[in-house]
Amino acid sequence: MMKIIITIFGFLIFVKLLFFWLWLWQLKEYHCGRFKAHFETLASRKIFSSFWRLKFPKFTKKIIVISISGIFLATLIVYFIFSLPNNENFYLAFLIFIFSVPLFSSFIVLLFQIPTAILCKRILKKAKRKRERFKNLLVIGITGSYGKTSSKEFLATILSEKFNVLKTEKHINAEIGIAQTILNNLNENHQVFICEIGAYEKGKVKEVCEIIKPKIGIVTGVNEQHLAIFGSMKNLLSAEGGEELIDSLPADGMAFFNAKNKYCLELYKKTDIKKFIYGENVKLQGLENIEGAKMVARELGMSEEEIEKACQEIENKFPGIQIKKGIDGLNIIDAVYSANPDGVVAHLEYLKTWSGRKIIVMPCLIELGKASKQVHQIIGKKIAENCALAIIITKDKFREIRDSAISNGMKKENILFIESPKKIFEKIKEFCYSGDVILLEGRMPGQLLSFLAS
Repeated sequence: MMKIIITIFGFLIFVKLLFFWLWLWQLKEYHCGRFKAHFETLASRKIFSSFWRLKFPKFTKKIIVISISGIFLATLIVYFIFSLPNNENFYLAFLIFIFSVPLFSSFIVLLFQIPTAILCKRILKKAKRKRERFKNLLVIGITGSYGKTSSKEFLATILSEKFNVLKTEKHINAEIGIAQTILNNLNENHQVFICEIGAYEKGKVKEVCEIIKPKIGIVTGVNEQHLAIFGSMKNLLSAEGGEELIDSLPADGMAFFNAKNKYCLELYKKTDIKKFIYGENVKLQGLENIEGAKMVARELGMSEEEIEKACQEIENKFPGIQIKKGIDGLNIIDAVYSANPDGVVAHLEYLKTWSGRKIIVMPCLIELGKASKQVHQIIGKKIAENCALAIIITKDKFREIRDSAISNGMKKENILFIESPKKIFEKIKEFCYSGDVILLEGRMPGQLLSFLAS
């Protein structure tokens, strides 16, 4: 009887842990580099205290097939273990079985990458054949470490004043999502296709460009955000750094580069086709994206009147943020979608345009590789220049942020490491007055967002 009870409860624990690891793999987009980089941060150590939380992946078709296959295979293993005649062997085997969940889940995920890759190749070929039928379609490719989505949205809004525009939706920027956009949405009425292109390895941007055949390329900005994944700046600059996109443009194509970014300027100098830089005169870093969209529109023959009319439809011209009202008259700048070094700095500079005291709540940044220490020191300096209070919610590079902030004039008691959403909220309530501004930068606990909502 005891053996049956242990088997049932052990199997349920195994399935729960399996879902946890599948959730983590899905969170990292099944990318080995991103998965590995996760464990190079202090934050990853909390995984072992998170096992017992209810973490489930989003049940897409892929994850359903993986989950069913994993549970079926686990059932066969449990049946074999239960059949062991010796109780000592049973207990030992079951213990090993439970502790094998990380390896087991990774094996299942990587095993399914083989048919997934084959299916993806078929989809990409179909998308390429369909794209080739639209000879007069103007394709605009947008890549970079940051600013891709906002630039795409600005450009789509402006060009839609004159052209029939198709764009990749929301944050879709991987090759399979782009291919599906072509297959499902592209039709003969479209004149312009605006394609956001992301990548986590060298060669992926080139692969997308072979499908979409861009004539215009925009490089929005480059930094070390994914250096740990790419392995070297050379690989990063090749892919999301824009080199592959620019090399894919035809001789009569056009290239646009962010004037506020040193890597963009370096690539601008090496580019031989018709080229432009944009955003030189903007006062706040981040506002150059809409200037780039306007410049592209001018080159495509739109008048200033058409451009300005379209710009009136853009509510928020500063990318990556939403302005909300919080409790007790607090102003919330919501930048929780993602955090990258240049985005954090831009948002901290944006705080200067607000009255009242400024507070930032943010985690340390990840996937920065060797550049991590220097990046967090820069952020610490910017926090000291712009904020009255800083709450850092992960510990990875807290010391670098704190020491840099203090050396640049911030009081030690005003830069804090706090993990608990409740304690973060209590500190904000204690410190803030009506009219103060809170910048929420990067991923935030849902409980904290609920506390701050008005």
